[in-house]
Amino acid sequence: MSDVIDQAKRALRADLRERRQNLTDAAREAAAVGIAEQLDALVAATGATSVSCFLSMTTEPDTRRFVREAVGRGIRVLLPVTRVDGLLDWAVATADGEIAEGLFGLPEPVGELLGPIAVNDVDLMIIPAAAVDRHGMRLGWGRGYFDKTIGSMEGCPPVYAVIFDSELVDDVPRDKHDQPVSGVVTPTRTVDLRRAG
Repeated sequence: MSDVIDQAKRALRADLRERRQNLTDAAREAAAVGIAEQLDALVAATGATSVSCFLSMTTEPDTRRFVREAVGRGIRVLLPVTRVDGLLDWAVATADGEIAEGLFGLPEPVGELLGPIAVNDVDLMIIPAAAVDRHGMRLGWGRGYFDKTIGSMEGCPPVYAVIFDSELVDDVPRDKHDQPVSGVVTPTRTVDLRRAG
């Protein structure tokens, strides 16, 4: 990665992180309700019966409500578990599943781990992002887990990044290993970026 791209990514991430930390509790709660509604509608529209999703941290758009409700409706939800080698293991979400702090302080499920290839069986991937541009390029948080996962999949299903409304931007800095997403889910809308052209 070039120094210029790396510096641009770091600056944008810092700005986005600060904006997220400054959101009010009321704004977070409203966003949580909107994200759950949008994700439910996306699952229904795609007919997905098995999805991968992440467990949100406090500053991220809330995905936990969606995960709980999807599991309650019988949707198979795989949750990522970070590994030191840069790959992701997966665990099946359960209604009463224990959550612990994983690598980098991320919330992760405790239980039986499925290997990295388990995600090949999902119909839809829901992943975190700092920002996404209108061409579908995603700016992650810099560790590359999801870029590696998406880049290694044959027959990758639709991939949607969960962001706040202001984080769908015109352009994000990109490097050759960065992977695009199919669309974004925000608290107020779902945008299929494959059709946005």
